[in-house]
Amino acid sequence: MPATNQSTVIPSPTPAQAAAAAAHRTGRPVPHGFTGLNADQLRRYDEDGFIVVPALFERAIVERMRAAVARLVTEATGLTSHNDLYDLDPAHRPERPKVRRIKQPHLADGVFDDVMRDPRLIHILSQLLPSGVRLKGSKLNMKEGGGGAPVEWHQDWAFYPHTNDDVLAVGVMLDDCKLENGPLLVIPGSHKGPTWDHHDADGFFCGAMDPGRGDVDYQAALPCTGPAGSVSIHHVRAVHGSAANVSPDPRRLLLFEFTAADAWPLLGTADMAEYDSRLLAGQPTVAPRLTDVPVRLPLPPAPRQGSIYENQTSLKNRYFSSGAANVPSTGM
Repeated sequence: MPATNQSTVIPSPTPAQAAAAAAHRTGRPVPHGFTGLNADQLRRYDEDGFIVVPALFERAIVERMRAAVARLVTEATGLTSHNDLYDLDPAHRPERPKVRRIKQPHLADGVFDDVMRDPRLIHILSQLLPSGVRLKGSKLNMKEGGGGAPVEWHQDWAFYPHTNDDVLAVGVMLDDCKLENGPLLVIPGSHKGPTWDHHDADGFFCGAMDPGRGDVDYQAALPCTGPAGSVSIHHVRAVHGSAANVSPDPRRLLLFEFTAADAWPLLGTADMAEYDSRLLAGQPTVAPRLTDVPVRLPLPPAPRQGSIYENQTSLKNRYFSSGAANVPSTGM
């Protein structure tokens, strides 16, 4: 398989180049005066492995997304098990639907596809992934007030290692994210460390780190908080998780996973046409860029396949409880 040299450095685009890439792929110009991430934000992403961009999306767009979520949840009425669209909350009843994840929401309602292709977002992504931007997938995680489930500590990289780690996730906040309603928690600088073990006591992948191993100082985590319409961006190797929602308010987070155009999945891709159809900026390539990054494969697969919620059921030693006692107290 042809590959570029691991020492190849892809230069960051200028603001004008990033704007042009965004306009070319979306067919919509970047709004006048929008300059993307500034030098301090780019530095913090490089050093900490995550940033929050406050109020990137307007209230009107947020309301459209909320309306789409309400419709999709209502349409889960009558379901008795998970399917290709819904990951159901344990409290779900066919007559009273409760959904903890909507899978691939950009395929379920056009508003989520619009947000994904927004030229402001493409501009920012082109700054962070200068070789090009490819969508890996999307999901919408939902925590109802007074009981939304936690997600144990993990690295996204453990689920889908690539030939290089120019891979990230964008979280669009549909609600005001506060410490009380279970925001994303990220450990600064952890994206420059090891790829930690995400296997259970029986050796199967479980999509979570055992806190009993003492690998990481979880109390160093910082919350990704902000008003609705804000966006968090975290590196694929950053250690992160989220506590339960102990507030009366919902916390709905629309997540997009993006890779560099020359980052290829180590577990392979079966349909090249479909793979290249997800390219949002840049040009297709069959020459993956290889870099020296630590990799652990998610094999053997989790006993319970599906979402991360299912994967993590085999983790015996948990960090987060249903209360707030395990929420790191450090502010942001």
